Amino acid sequence: MFANLGRVAGRDGTSGPEGPAPRGTELGELLESGRACAARREWGDAFEALSRADQTEPLRPEDLERLALCAALTGRDDRLLSTYERLYQAYADAGECTRATRAAFWLGFRLLSLGEPGRASGWLARAERLLARETSDCAERGYLLLPSVARDLGKGAYDAACETAARASEIGERLAEPDLVALARSMQGRALVRQGQVERGLALLDEAMVAVTSDEVSPLVTGLVYCSVIACCQQAYALNRAREWTAALADWCDRQPQLVTFADTCLVHRAEILTLGGDWSEAIAEARRACERPRQDAETLADAFYQRAEIHRLRGELAAAEEAYREASRQGREPQPGLALLRLAQGQRDEAVHAIRRVLDTTSATWRRARFLPACIEILLSKGDLPAAAAACDELEEIAKALGTEVLGAMAAHGRGALLLAQGDAQGATEPLRHAFEVWQKVGAPYIAARIRVLLARACRALGDRDGADLERDAARRVFEQLGAQPELRALEAPAEGEAPALDHGLSPRERQVLRLVASGKTNRAIAGDLGLSERTVDRHVSNIFTKLHVASRAAATAFAYEHRLV
Repeated sequence: MFANLGRVAGRDGTSGPEGPAPRGTELGELLESGRACAARREWGDAFEALSRADQTEPLRPEDLERLALCAALTGRDDRLLSTYERLYQAYADAGECTRATRAAFWLGFRLLSLGEPGRASGWLARAERLLARETSDCAERGYLLLPSVARDLGKGAYDAACETAARASEIGERLAEPDLVALARSMQGRALVRQGQVERGLALLDEAMVAVTSDEVSPLVTGLVYCSVIACCQQAYALNRAREWTAALADWCDRQPQLVTFADTCLVHRAEILTLGGDWSEAIAEARRACERPRQDAETLADAFYQRAEIHRLRGELAAAEEAYREASRQGREPQPGLALLRLAQGQRDEAVHAIRRVLDTTSATWRRARFLPACIEILLSKGDLPAAAAACDELEEIAKALGTEVLGAMAAHGRGALLLAQGDAQGATEPLRHAFEVWQKVGAPYIAARIRVLLARACRALGDRDGADLERDAARRVFEQLGAQPELRALEAPAEGEAPALDHGLSPRERQVLRLVASGKTNRAIAGDLGLSERTVDRHVSNIFTKLHVASRAAATAFAYEHRLV
């Protein structure tokens, strides 16, 4: 997004000793006010004072640095870019090659993030040409490596990104440039995580965060590293770290009420963490605040609408969820997997299957596919497509094994347990489901943990443990009631064991009894023994069940039975 003003601007937004104040009492007062406000991190007030001073008399480079910083932190991109252009020209005219290089570099870097590659390339090329005239060892050589890192990250060349970021970090360490070190390490950590070296990557991210939380870097780099690290932790499902750093970011933003740029992103991160933790009312309030903030970028706005959509869906507010997903899409965000899960909640299973398959068919990055696979498994199981669900489970387990994070392992175990249950293997399903429940419970994700308890209740019931089933269901119900998860509460309104369900799909009482035993994993011979029937009679019942349910296998009949609450 942005980067720091390096050695020109200090950590409090000031630039060190100033020359004599410009002439004019009013101008002097405006400059003094702007500098003092910047020192107190009152970015909006500082911007207004410095802008008024600039209208009276063009600012000197030191105050232009302050104005650029304030423009960046209050979301004024047009003013940021024009101020950097003036800074470049002022330093170039004064023969200050490294400072002119740095101004050109950050101008180009910001233009890249705004989606203007032509102008960005021009300014970065100018920065390279300027630096070629410089013979001394300087931090600018490290900064000029960062666009290459960003490009390599974008195209999945993680080895190259990691190597280049390490070189930039070494330059920053050698020249005591903490901003460069923090940025380079955060980018190197992100490359390692996406490469599958999660532990090494998280260690570098932690190291960058130590510099940030110790106030060793400038305000812009602080915000940049916060947002980059939190996003990476979420992608790697390092949820405890994401929660920890989000709380620190929120505290940092709260201490700067006039901050705009990173405050928007902070609200979205907080909404995600609050949703996971079960505080849905506060989560949707934060997401709404993010949507209503001024001067925010489209990506942040899209994320805010997506988070609103997720909470509406979980609450069963399907129309509101639909509109929020559409708004997220209009702002440029992929609305999956949430929109596919919404279609599932609306009973549009075919649409849900097509949507989730489309996004997986067009997604190659492993860390991105991990985000879609759990929803894919859920949707395919609801459709009764057990072979495809099994393939998705296999892939998710491979990714979890490669990345090695506990939460991703729990996601894979959840999917495997649900699949085994749908295949009629209640006994085999119990262990992975119990493991997944324990992890999510420890992480502090009550909604996901409660959904797993519903599956455990079905496994207990299939295994004849009514008490266990009742305990799991009751615990899940309490959580759903506290959260306001209306779809899950409605799904729990299944008939008690032995009672006829509201919809029997044409099955006779005896066929429903046989179906329950089929779903528990028993063979026809075992069912005949339990019910005191001949095996031929049970064969006929099973054949009739297949015909009435329009299925072709015991596994498909079992999936249908669980989906429609027939067992």
